[in-house]
Amino acid sequence: MNQPGFIHDKLDIKFLILYLMARAAAPVDFTTLAELSFCDNGVTYFDFVEALTDLVNTGHLTLSEDRYSITDKGRRNGAVCEDNLPFSVRQRCDRSLSRVNAVLRRDAQVRTELRPQADGSATLRMILDDDKGNLMTLDLLTVTEEQGTRLAERFRAQPEKLYLGILEVLLGEEED
Repeated sequence: MNQPGFIHDKLDIKFLILYLMARAAAPVDFTTLAELSFCDNGVTYFDFVEALTDLVNTGHLTLSEDRYSITDKGRRNGAVCEDNLPFSVRQRCDRSLSRVNAVLRRDAQVRTELRPQADGSATLRMILDDDKGNLMTLDLLTVTEEQGTRLAERFRAQPEKLYLGILEVLLGEEED
């Protein structure tokens, strides 16, 4: 049987959302934010949606391209109120955020852009960054957009493999 959680009203949910968003490594989508917010049995779906909508309407969060980001106003107000969240809820949030942030950081470091060309081909740009900056940007002409999409998916799944393969070729010893 579910016990009532520590979150009891919409204001508590707003504090929780601001706490999470202040610690997220990048903008997050609705589903991810909802999963993070349901760390306490006191959070209901409808209360979560209402609190999230209020935070966007009051300028604490922004919504762009289906992803939520915290604003400076949200960061300031959240910092003032985060002590209102019980310590156990903050610990659960931090554990969940560490997993989500690892994915968000990787997604930010591995990117692709597909640019269709007039002749039906496409140019696929593959970008690989690390914590210090860009490691590789590679433009590749693909025969079709569909092929470019498949190649982009494969690059995002294993970017290190392509990068290491290129390095191996470039650093390898010359053959006689």
